[in-house]
Amino acid sequence: MIPSSICADCAVRDRALCASLSDEELLELNALGQRRHLSRGEALFWAGDDSAICANLLDGVLKIVASTSDGREQIVGLLYPADFAGQLFAAQVDFTIAALTDVDLCVFPRGAFEKVLQRHARMEHLLLQRTLAALGEARSRMLSLARKSAEEKVAGFLIDMTVRMADASSRATPGGPVTFDLPLSRGQMADILGLTIETVSRQMTKLRDAGVINLPGGRAITIADGPALIRRAEAA
Repeated sequence: MIPSSICADCAVRDRALCASLSDEELLELNALGQRRHLSRGEALFWAGDDSAICANLLDGVLKIVASTSDGREQIVGLLYPADFAGQLFAAQVDFTIAALTDVDLCVFPRGAFEKVLQRHARMEHLLLQRTLAALGEARSRMLSLARKSAEEKVAGFLIDMTVRMADASSRATPGGPVTFDLPLSRGQMADILGLTIETVSRQMTKLRDAGVINLPGGRAITIADGPALIRRAEAA
């Protein structure tokens, strides 16, 4: 039996944590979940809040934010469709999570979701895998900030965006160039990559002039030469 309501038309059902559940098990989770929409800039929760909810991201991009000692915002990570948002088995939230774009989520009470995890080892195992993968990505990001050149950082970031943001609708023709909207401003890219806005802009212009990317306007970007972008990310 296929679950009705929120699970039946879920765009990320095959990629989210709940993909490990059978249709019957999804019915149990369906009873707990509620759809929620956040407009760009709205927070799902703030650092220091009680850890009362968790969520699967269905559409859009969330940013994970830490505050510096002087009150500035530092983006320390991004969440994409099918990613899990929230801090399980903790009393409080360590980081603010807010909408970088308009987003749609499936939100669950944290305590009830933890009980579902305890009863369904497959989903708990998948969550552990994703947590370890996120840790690996954080370590790779630290290496990038410490060792890579500006060109390598920007090219690597664009590759990651292509993987996470582009889909079949992003190509005008099968196998053709990929076009999508970057969810971040140049300033936000600079913060994540440990660069200045001017450096990010110079590197984007350099990639455009080399025919690696096109910049149609606004935040739109076309990956015109994917292999060349990969080469620049690996060795500037």
